[in-house]
Amino acid sequence: MRIETEKSISGCGLCGFINEDGTRVSGEYIIRSIKVLHDRANGLGGGFAGYGIYPEMKDLYAFHIMYQDKESIVPAEEILRESFIVYRGEDIPTRRVASISNPPLFKRYFTEVNHERIEFLAEEDYVVSIVMRINSEVPGAFVVSSGKNMGVFKGVGYPEEIGEFFRLDEYSGYIWIGHGRFPTNTPGWWGGAHPFAILDWAIVHNGEISSYGINRRYLEMFGYKCTMFTDTEVVAYLFDLLHRRHKISLELTSKILASPFWKDIDDLQEEEKEAFTAMRMVYGSALLNGPFAILVAFNNGLLGLNDRIKLRPMVAARKGYTLYMASEEAAIREICEDPDIVWSPKAGTPVIGKLMEGVKVSV
Repeated sequence: MRIETEKSISGCGLCGFINEDGTRVSGEYIIRSIKVLHDRANGLGGGFAGYGIYPEMKDLYAFHIMYQDKESIVPAEEILRESFIVYRGEDIPTRRVASISNPPLFKRYFTEVNHERIEFLAEEDYVVSIVMRINSEVPGAFVVSSGKNMGVFKGVGYPEEIGEFFRLDEYSGYIWIGHGRFPTNTPGWWGGAHPFAILDWAIVHNGEISSYGINRRYLEMFGYKCTMFTDTEVVAYLFDLLHRRHKISLELTSKILASPFWKDIDDLQEEEKEAFTAMRMVYGSALLNGPFAILVAFNNGLLGLNDRIKLRPMVAARKGYTLYMASEEAAIREICEDPDIVWSPKAGTPVIGKLMEGVKVSV
């Protein structure tokens, strides 16, 4: 008897929502939502990002760091102390989960930039440089997230197990994203689980970035170092580079990453044709090839984006001031039984929700 084996590249589940009025809700909701997508994962990776979870420390950079061994703690903390003013360092609270064994050590640090250390760098560029330094110079230490008033929690296991492990039900946030991983081309390890984050950007992804090699080389020219051994890492850095550093709008950033085909550009009006041609020429190495659906969270918003021909599923819905996005509608209806509207976003066209102007996040 011949047994057929076939690599599945359509797995992975993602979900997320933003309360645009700033209302903070328990992490229990995102756990319930991603649990519906259990069969899209295989237990080799799950993770979450929450925003608004540290209101009492909202003006400080919250570094979440994973340590594979105790020996890596001392050199990583030395870099933090010499680079920042560290107000608090502590273990990230966890609880025992039967299915999770031998997890790494997780610590968090609430920090402020030591401006005496900055030379010719913007504050956020300085923070990025320290993240890259720890990830590349300290064996066994990986910065999981480094933004303000947000944090990433991820590991090896099904996402609902990871949520239980990190006690997400004890946090409240106005944006949550979740991911259940089905790794195909890269290893299932704690640092390789989603989300991937830099500053306040956090990315979850279903699919395969076949342009990873050229994207990585392009990012290295701007000082980014890819150390997590998975393709999704480049997406976080590309949003940081294009939107934050190059001041390109989220809409145009999305069009650079999921650019129209040349045949479609040729059919545009002359002015648009010239603009898209210029973007393809200047930012061709930032184009994401391959099938993907991504959710991109940041401090004041949530963005969903498919590849140019929508090879991975994504559904969006809205109920009042809340925007939901997920791989399957069932994940949305688990936490919103009666949405006002449900739709399937168009290929290569971003869906963006942002905090309402003037909103102060509730505490």
